[in-house]
Amino acid sequence: MDPRRLSLNQITVNSWSLEQAVAGCERHDIGAIALWRDKIAAAGLPRAARLVRDAGLHVSSVCRGGMFTDPAADPAGVLDDNRRAVEEAAELGADTLVLVCGALHDTDLPGARARVRDGIAALLPHAAAAGVRLGIEPLHPMMIGVRSVVVSLAQALDLVEELEPAHPGHLGVVVDAYHVWWDPALEQQLHRATGKVLGYHVSDWLAGTSDLLTDRGVMGDGLMDLPRLSRQVAGTGYDGPVEVEVLSTRWWGEDPDDVLRLVRKRFEECV
Repeated sequence: MDPRRLSLNQITVNSWSLEQAVAGCERHDIGAIALWRDKIAAAGLPRAARLVRDAGLHVSSVCRGGMFTDPAADPAGVLDDNRRAVEEAAELGADTLVLVCGALHDTDLPGARARVRDGIAALLPHAAAAGVRLGIEPLHPMMIGVRSVVVSLAQALDLVEELEPAHPGHLGVVVDAYHVWWDPALEQQLHRATGKVLGYHVSDWLAGTSDLLTDRGVMGDGLMDLPRLSRQVAGTGYDGPVEVEVLSTRWWGEDPDDVLRLVRKRFEECV
């Protein structure tokens, strides 16, 4: 992979503040960053925008909006929080606001998925007016009880095809290799996703993974054929930043500068 496409997803160096992550990108010649809302809030939105702008960093995404599914939550409050996320993404000049759509809280899976559909439909006009693109990120089925009832690229594309025509260009999908690589229909669905991919995230799946959320590998350490997947994603027309997103208690315990040196090397060799 062309190293100029590397974007550091902030969660990879989770111990760092936004200020430290920006400085790390400068030291390691990384030209793009993906920001998490808790880190933005800690820095303050105006300061966060100034930090990335002064460093000349491109913001590939903001994580996250979504979380539409809790039947006990006030829908107006959920929508308000998502509108704030849109406004943060707009202020930061982010390519995409990533939507992690929300977990299953009870046994009503169809109801949870209907709330996702309705939540995105309600948010989309606000995003379009702000010039922000929303990227639905399907998560691995293992995450259905904790993160998302949208568990396949096909399901995410169904939502895009239904909702995007009302606001063309403002809704698409985010392809996270960790969450979709296992899917036997992936190649077919990526062909269907032509023109609809708004982001691409990479890490690796360890053969002996010990935690379903926080034991991702650095690219080249696991089971994924990332070069093949990268070619397939390129076939959709996506040529934007590629985020390295390694949620890992192991790597969070290492010196973040050492992690970034390894990330840069593996990005070129294994993606």
